[in-house]
Amino acid sequence: MLKKLLRTLFIKDRNFYIMVFQIAVPIAVQSLITTGVNMMDNLMISSLGETELSAVSLANQFVSLFQGSCMGIGMGASVLVSRYYGMREPNAVRKTVAIMMRLCIGIAGLFCLLTFLFPAQIMAVYTPDESIIRQGIIYLNWSILTYILTGLSLTATLVLRSVGKVQIPLFTSMGAFVINILFNYMFIFGKFGMPQMRVAGAAIGTLVARGFEFTIICGYLFLFDSKIGFRISHIWMKTGELWREYIRISIPVLVSDMIFMFGNSAVAMVIGRLGKSFVAANAVTVMTQQLSSVLTQGMAQAASIVTGYALGEGKKERAQRQGYALLGIGILFGIITAIVIFLISRPMIRAYQVTDETAAIAQQLMFAISLIVLFQAINNLMTKGTLRGGGDTKMLMLTDNIFLWMFSIPLGIIAGFVLHLPAFWIYIFLKIDQLIKAVWCIFRLRSGKWIKAIHTG
Repeated sequence: MLKKLLRTLFIKDRNFYIMVFQIAVPIAVQSLITTGVNMMDNLMISSLGETELSAVSLANQFVSLFQGSCMGIGMGASVLVSRYYGMREPNAVRKTVAIMMRLCIGIAGLFCLLTFLFPAQIMAVYTPDESIIRQGIIYLNWSILTYILTGLSLTATLVLRSVGKVQIPLFTSMGAFVINILFNYMFIFGKFGMPQMRVAGAAIGTLVARGFEFTIICGYLFLFDSKIGFRISHIWMKTGELWREYIRISIPVLVSDMIFMFGNSAVAMVIGRLGKSFVAANAVTVMTQQLSSVLTQGMAQAASIVTGYALGEGKKERAQRQGYALLGIGILFGIITAIVIFLISRPMIRAYQVTDETAAIAQQLMFAISLIVLFQAINNLMTKGTLRGGGDTKMLMLTDNIFLWMFSIPLGIIAGFVLHLPAFWIYIFLKIDQLIKAVWCIFRLRSGKWIKAIHTG
């Protein structure tokens, strides 16, 4: 029985694993660099005080809503681009990118307007603490221009990855890492003749780094890339019937990711009302939460791409076998990541300048993260990878949000405000959807119903 299970989860196809890792590792390294930038931001800001740390952490929850929207647009486009690339339909690839760019510009404009007009109201959604709100407003006001830069570079990165171009985004992130740290140091603390701007300085550092990413990534896509062959003039090209196919496959991804991000913001609202120490503790652990999913996120995007290639070539049985193999990878990396988080939790917490109470809460959260990450790894590879690559986006839209809104958020509220449970259990209940979804993913994969036909329009 065990041997049969292992043969199912780990197939004898060396080329498949090589392809997955060739795509996944650069993506994972890029995500690791991005997380490292965020970690350095938090470490620098933590030296200013827990109020500033909490403010930037909560303000970034709103920024994450935008990034989640762009991920939804870009990942939806990635499903189509990888499939059309496998089908050798270059014109359909360019039409997909054109639609993606138009949606991205529209959503970036909306978030710019909301942030400009309602920064106080945005912060008040996450916390009632006036001192945190004031600092958060400063950060948001300096972040307005980052939306358009981040949105276009992020979506361009996703479609470049879909055709195997993973090196350019990786090297660009390396440069952005250095730029962000340098400009943060200069403007947060007032070094090298620059003014000391504290929280605003952190936003400026991020703005400059995002501008660098936009220049390199979008410059390459619009001027030099030959695989996609997309140029600025193509943004307004006629897309015809492809809009219908884009809406059918990609819009559920966008809706799913946006509602899911709203759900995560609801989780942040719960945390924001559990006290300043809990908020600061969560800010300490949020980088570990991101680090815990870095490699599996890379694997998930690789899974979506290789699944798209296989189905684009009409090889459904191969896609099904690879789906089981990717499930095996998810289980393996979930176990490894859980062990690593457990081992590094104490050193990670000690790196921050926080009170003993905050450190104790953070330690409980770390233990909870090390448990949840096993199920999260399986979900990432299945929902963001194999199942999404198969075009099963409508079902994923439903299940992602049903599990979050019916289980995680209400149980988290009950655990925190009714039962007043320890931080460990509050976090477990806030993330209980990860466990439920992991079980559902296995049954969905076995059914084969996740493989959907995609047309060129």
